Amino acid sequence: MARLATAGAGGQPHLVPIVFAVANDVVYNAVDHKPKRTRALRRLANVAENPLVAILVDHYDDADWGRLWWARADGTARLVLAGTDEERRAIERLQARYADYVELPPAGPVLAVDVRRWSGWAAGDASDAG
Repeated sequence: MARLATAGAGGQPHLVPIVFAVANDVVYNAVDHKPKRTRALRRLANVAENPLVAILVDHYDDADWGRLWWARADGTARLVLAGTDEERRAIERLQARYADYVELPPAGPVLAVDVRRWSGWAAGDASDAG
């Protein structure tokens, strides 16, 4: 599971689950077709006010704490310009990871996080971190 943490100009934290794709040191996410109360998402407004974000991906296993791990990407978020090669490549990467996006590609804005710092931890064998 991955979560995106943003904060607006006032510093109020906002945390949402996301799907993502990675290209070098850029993490991509897109607003998709899943039902939402509004298309004016708080995460997008927050990024416009304060582009510093964090993404946390983790694995928890009740039966074997030796398999626990997490990875975090701290960076600067930006909206990818619609109709650009970067947007096309980001959508293609998301489609390669998520079968639902093949039939119905995300139509909303693509968010890119330019990662400036990676960090993480693993309790045991890091090969489970995949």
